[in-house]
Amino acid sequence: MKVAVCVKQIPDPAGELSLDPATHFLVREGKLILDDSDAYGVEIALQLAEAAGGGEVILVSMAPGGETSGLRTALAMGAAGAVLVSDDSLAGSDSLSTARVLAAAVERIEPDLVLAATESTDGYTGTTPVQMAELLGWPAVTFAKHVEVNGGTVKVNRQTEAGYDEVTCPLPAVVTVTAGVVEPRYPSFKGIMAARSKPVEELSLADLGLEASRVGAAGARQEIVSVEEAEQRSSGEVVRDEGDAHEKIVAYLEQIKVL
Repeated sequence: MKVAVCVKQIPDPAGELSLDPATHFLVREGKLILDDSDAYGVEIALQLAEAAGGGEVILVSMAPGGETSGLRTALAMGAAGAVLVSDDSLAGSDSLSTARVLAAAVERIEPDLVLAATESTDGYTGTTPVQMAELLGWPAVTFAKHVEVNGGTVKVNRQTEAGYDEVTCPLPAVVTVTAGVVEPRYPSFKGIMAARSKPVEELSLADLGLEASRVGAAGARQEIVSVEEAEQRSSGEVVRDEGDAHEKIVAYLEQIKVL
């Protein structure tokens, strides 16, 4: 069984983040790290491969400058290899453009199953995996808290507000997993050393047969026209009970149209 995991390499949230003053895009320079939310998909993929008695886990990512630092973390966890799409024309890609690139990369791999996080921690659109599934013509199951593969089907416990739904669909398919469903393994020293020699295939738009006009800022269907700092929170109002506190609270709730 071959499982592809879409992973995103992001600027370290603990570091200093900045926006390009001209484009308002997040600056993605220097070392990038594996998005924490993607570690869960990598762990589930490794468990599925182990349960199948064999197979491989291949990472799929899109990042500038041929950056592989985040990929090496996932490779150290146990993934067999990675495909990295890196092209200057990809800067400013929206979620659909990203889905188009990832779908083209996945087609080259021909996996039985694609796993992805529900959403990235630097974008939070939550739309890229299902857009990718639509482009591939595959079924998509979202918010998975448990994933099983049996023959040519995948069974998913899909998390809902009331519990979970049991969903079964044919392979190949795209499944998004929620954070916290498993405990991602820590890369061992042996895994870290082995990750250095694992293959990372770097592809350009030309390799994927995609036109630059359909991706990046040129193909984006949205534009960030301005960015402003959030308003500072003002101090709250203190209500002292002098026998009429309930009236003041009711009056305040009516004022903000809660009542």
